[in-house]
Amino acid sequence: MKLHELRDNPGAAPKKTRVGRGPGSGKGKMGGRGIKGQKSRSGVAINGYEGGQMPLYQRLPKRGFNKPNRKAYAVVNLGLIQKFVDAGKLDAKAAITEDALVASGLVRRKLDGIRVLAKGEISAKVNLEVTGASQAAIEAVEKAGGSLKVTKAAAAE
Repeated sequence: MKLHELRDNPGAAPKKTRVGRGPGSGKGKMGGRGIKGQKSRSGVAINGYEGGQMPLYQRLPKRGFNKPNRKAYAVVNLGLIQKFVDAGKLDAKAAITEDALVASGLVRRKLDGIRVLAKGEISAKVNLEVTGASQAAIEAVEKAGGSLKVTKAAAAE
């Protein structure tokens, strides 16, 4: 088999219907759009339009609330911290601060602080200093012989 002999399977790519190409095509003149009206014109998009009736999305009540001053934390899992320590990107002997996590590439940016969650296993003795941590993460780090200090100073900024 050569390159010029390659063909798609029969029926795999149906031919595109060429609309408005004469009466013999079966889709000539109006091209299957009928006569006149909004939908026969080009550039029509009437999603959610219900013919003058109040649309469903406007009839339903609004729900919920978005707190305007909520904090957005960058989330780090313990398993990833362990992976970066094993790869030598994080120094387990020194205190691992939020700046160290950003510098290693584990977190892209600090946002309102970094929060550590307990997903994954940690075996290295690490001293972490972060804005937030789950209770399970604190227990897992202490069980591995390390310490996890939650600082409120960074959160108050």
